[in-house]
Amino acid sequence: MIAIISAGIAPGLALLSYFYLKDQYETEPLYLVLRSFIFGALLVFPIMFLQYVLDVENVFSSELLYTFVAIGFLEEFFKWFILFFTIYQHVHFNEHYDGIVYGVSVSLGFATLENILYLFANGVEHAFGRAILPVSSHALFGVLMGYYLGKGKFSSEKFRKRWIVFSCIIPILLHFIYDSILTSYMHWKYIILPFMLFLWWFALHKAKKARVRLIDSKLP
Repeated sequence: MIAIISAGIAPGLALLSYFYLKDQYETEPLYLVLRSFIFGALLVFPIMFLQYVLDVENVFSSELLYTFVAIGFLEEFFKWFILFFTIYQHVHFNEHYDGIVYGVSVSLGFATLENILYLFANGVEHAFGRAILPVSSHALFGVLMGYYLGKGKFSSEKFRKRWIVFSCIIPILLHFIYDSILTSYMHWKYIILPFMLFLWWFALHKAKKARVRLIDSKLP
């Protein structure tokens, strides 16, 4: 049991620590990061329930539509909802990169509890694959969600709504593509690898842009 919990928690904490420590000038309060992490974890059970109902009731005849609504939309929208309504107006969200820290925290809270439950059900031997794919993908969706939310908060009124919409839509679309690859292709391993490489490049590129903007704002 301890091995499963440790294996389930470790990748999420490692990724959260990485993005948290990249906030070089004014690290966010640990209690607020932890609170976001817990909020993300608490989303697992209601979302699992909704996904179960949609599956059992056979609401969607198309597997792709089910993947888009029940997985991509539900998971990313509610993570965005938590981020927007608990963090966006907070006084500590005062730099562009802060959005990434909190976006990753909410996403990894969700991914970590989901990972632990999966390992309990299927065995600790799946821990490495789960860390490489689901946990890291959730973290990267969180990076992009936080990047565009931060861009919206610190942009002019003219562009603010557009970036806030992007902060919700882009993670949903990328999550849909990710799950579609896993469920729709027999040889998904050959497709998921370039997709994950792209996702890492895209997210780290945005994180770097946010850090550069932060560094520029601190220069005299």
